[in-house]
Amino acid sequence: MKSSAVSEPFSSFMARALFDPERGYYTRHIRTVGARGDFATSATLSPTLGQAIAAWLKSESTAQPSIRHIIEVGAGDGSLMGAVRQSLGWWQRRLFSFHIVETSPVLRAEQQKRLGSKVCWHHDPESALAHAQGHAFIYHNELLDAFPATLVQWQNGQWHEVWVPEQLHPHHLDSAHFSALRHTTFKDGQRCELHPSIRDWLQNWTPHWKGGSMLSIDYGDDFPQLYHRRPQGTLRAYLLHQRLTGADIYANPGRQDITADINFTDYAAWLRELGLEQTARQTLAEFLQPHDASAQLLDPEGAGTAFKCLIHRRR
Repeated sequence: MKSSAVSEPFSSFMARALFDPERGYYTRHIRTVGARGDFATSATLSPTLGQAIAAWLKSESTAQPSIRHIIEVGAGDGSLMGAVRQSLGWWQRRLFSFHIVETSPVLRAEQQKRLGSKVCWHHDPESALAHAQGHAFIYHNELLDAFPATLVQWQNGQWHEVWVPEQLHPHHLDSAHFSALRHTTFKDGQRCELHPSIRDWLQNWTPHWKGGSMLSIDYGDDFPQLYHRRPQGTLRAYLLHQRLTGADIYANPGRQDITADINFTDYAAWLRELGLEQTARQTLAEFLQPHDASAQLLDPEGAGTAFKCLIHRRR
């Protein structure tokens, strides 16, 4: 995908680079997830995450026995759904209908190859929830980090939005919804990523969700810890398992993944505004602790603490 000659907000650049219908990374150029792709996820590294999610689903099903639909949003190559189904066992599997929400045609084809007719596919959560009459257990792993980020920079006593090619413009976001914009003690040059795209997405589909629980797994932290010793923020790209930062983020639009950590202070606040109650929060290591997880996923200096697992229910 060629870069636009016209200046645009970074969020627009990221959205085009990842989701342009003809030349976007997720819509056209991603090959798969895992060893043969540009990046791996916790689900492709080990089936343990699927086992832990299955255990969570069994527990939630005991508490909410009338719910008979399970929805995974953004299912990668389908390996996580496969591991969840296998770990549930035959008796539990027969109680549920399984759904995947997937916007990437390439990944949907991978999922269908792996899972066949065992799952029903949807383009958005609203469609999946319509099939479930609004009641479902929902989970997503490393989904939120792919949402287009609004990049801001603290300069001369105020926040500015970063545009591409790189230049600073006034931002037009409501600071009430973004904790970083209410922080005024950063040094000049500090960058942060905001996700109005996630907030908009939640506002679109959560009114259709009448009951159940949701498990959100992703890398990130609360604010301001998220940006401790990170003056350039958390934005980076991945190409053939190589981590790219700085100018390299712009080097191959449409040919590489672009991602940013999640501000869980904001995410939890948005869900609270929408009437969802947070019932648990753990690190990935804590979530996987009862299971036979690999050292890589439990690493306290790596994925074990970088990833957070949040559980929400309808109030």
